Amino acid sequence: MTTVHEPTAPAAELSVWPASTTEPVPGLPAVGGVPLAELAERYGTPVYVLDEAEVRDRCRTYRAAFPDAEVVYAAKAFLCRAMAHWADEEGLGLDVCSAGELELAVTTGFPAERIVLHGNAKSPRDLDTALRLGVGRIVIDSPSEIARLAAALGPDGHQKVLVRVVPGIVAGGHEKIRTGTEDQKFGLSLADGHAQHAITRILDQPQLELTGLHCHLGSQITGVKPYLAAVRRMVGLMARVHEQHGLVLPELDLGGGHGIAYRPGEDALDLTELARRVRAELADACATAGLPVPRLLIEPGRAIVGPAGVALYRVLAVKHTGGKVFVAVDGGMSDNPRPALYGVRYAPRLIGRRSTAERAPATVVGRHCEAGDVLAADAELPADVRPGDLIAVPVAGAYQLSMASAYNLVGRPPVVAVRDGVARVLVRRESLDDLRARDVGL
Repeated sequence: MTTVHEPTAPAAELSVWPASTTEPVPGLPAVGGVPLAELAERYGTPVYVLDEAEVRDRCRTYRAAFPDAEVVYAAKAFLCRAMAHWADEEGLGLDVCSAGELELAVTTGFPAERIVLHGNAKSPRDLDTALRLGVGRIVIDSPSEIARLAAALGPDGHQKVLVRVVPGIVAGGHEKIRTGTEDQKFGLSLADGHAQHAITRILDQPQLELTGLHCHLGSQITGVKPYLAAVRRMVGLMARVHEQHGLVLPELDLGGGHGIAYRPGEDALDLTELARRVRAELADACATAGLPVPRLLIEPGRAIVGPAGVALYRVLAVKHTGGKVFVAVDGGMSDNPRPALYGVRYAPRLIGRRSTAERAPATVVGRHCEAGDVLAADAELPADVRPGDLIAVPVAGAYQLSMASAYNLVGRPPVVAVRDGVARVLVRRESLDDLRARDVGL
């Protein structure tokens, strides 16, 4: 007797989907009360769906876990006017890395004093815009920025700054997203004394107010121990600053990098445990050093917006070749370069119809002229997947559209927010007219 496998979504499979996901009819999931297949028909594909309630709930979860800390949303994960507005309404600060991100946020109404400017190579425009708009803090990432910033301020200017320190800690899900080690471009080394030297130089500039230290260990960190090690090393540097300069630094920014699960069964960082153990470690380290406990800043990005997003694609072709099944969709590395860059793995699903076919391994690929344009290798999809079907990829809210391109002159997809059964466009689809408008020469 042949067993028929019903590929409806069990609770384990939906564990990486937005909390509002329901599936009243097998194969027809809804997010935020809106059927995904309906969104694909209404807005076309590819389309990115963002659950507003999920974003807001995750902001509140962070504020509840860190009630005495300043939670600063890392805009590089995903930024649009609505996202800045949500972060503002939920009481978060904002971490930006360019004049573009900064101006978009401020012109949306985000308070500049709650914005932190990062970047290992800030341009003159970045710094000028930050000073013109009155950004709250600037993170010093290299010695040259000290003199440039002081000169831009002039003798009567004033700016709060942090120093980005490299603590020499290996953490992160891939070597290309590990930033706490000595062999990458960010920050000033604790081990070789460059961080201490930069602090001394900053203190010689009366226009610059050093409010604290900053470190960022990397991304997709799923364990607490690296953060505890960072606390100990950063407090050790704070103690040396106090000994040498008599200065008590009031702030410590531990960055972000909090890992999330992209597929069912994967590990994610336990936020409650992180908050409890970091708070205890910080209190203990400061007591040992004879320092007051500084105000903590944390910078989650992916952990707030990543699980709130779902990407929808239309299947264009199914090809059996080389012993593999390739399912080609109408998007790819132009809207999501992360698999090509970092080898990220997703758990795509067939939606829009109920299939009783057994599941089989398939490689979901994009439409672009690159062999590396793979969205999901060895995905489990029904064996009867065919052109015209819809494929949904959960955990699509972070570092997909923010890193998107117009490769092959394929316009970037729209972003549609859903909440309480209502859908609305946040970012429209990039058209061929948009792309042509930039081409002004012959």
